[in-house]
Amino acid sequence: MPLSPARLLMIFGLLLSGIEGAAAGGPHATGSVHYASLPPGPADHLDAIGNTNAPIGYVQFCGEHANECQPSGPQVYEIALSETKFAELQKVNRAVNDAVEPMTDLEHYGVTELWAYPDDGKGDCEDYVLEKRRVLMNLGWPASALLITVVRDRAGDGHAVLTVVTDRGDLILDNQAPEIVRWKETGYRYVKRQSQNDPSQWVSLGETRSPPVVGGGR
Repeated sequence: MPLSPARLLMIFGLLLSGIEGAAAGGPHATGSVHYASLPPGPADHLDAIGNTNAPIGYVQFCGEHANECQPSGPQVYEIALSETKFAELQKVNRAVNDAVEPMTDLEHYGVTELWAYPDDGKGDCEDYVLEKRRVLMNLGWPASALLITVVRDRAGDGHAVLTVVTDRGDLILDNQAPEIVRWKETGYRYVKRQSQNDPSQWVSLGETRSPPVVGGGR
């Protein structure tokens, strides 16, 4: 899944510069995690409780990017999270958050919901997720552990985040927060996410009220 030359230069330039981003503030700042706070042991994962429908925006995205919605690469169910890998995850999260200007789909495209890569530097929550997933996969991270996830945020609105499944628990990358957090510390209600076996299939995570729109905000 190649990135445009301009996007490659922007994202990898930010990564190489070790951009720090805003470490304070944001809704989850107090719950942000550091590698040392992720001790080895039984990992705390979100539990899938059965199959469910994919978000309509994702279905439409797959209609245009079919090869990116098929199983690919090694089937890795937990990433072995070293300190180096965690630092790389932090840099990608901050770099994409800083590189993309938040903009709703209605402002951007004139429609309520449209999932797309933010190649023009603008996007809403699911576009940030798609970009983070793409950058991490280009860096060699396995797709099976990088899962697009739909939640209801603290206001009850539909929102998308990236779940990274690691041997130290499920971690959340979110455009609404500068730092990575554990899944239990977001304050979100988890609706569904991609299956680890097949990215075109989705599994339920417990919240039964699926939002009609993902990313109605930014």
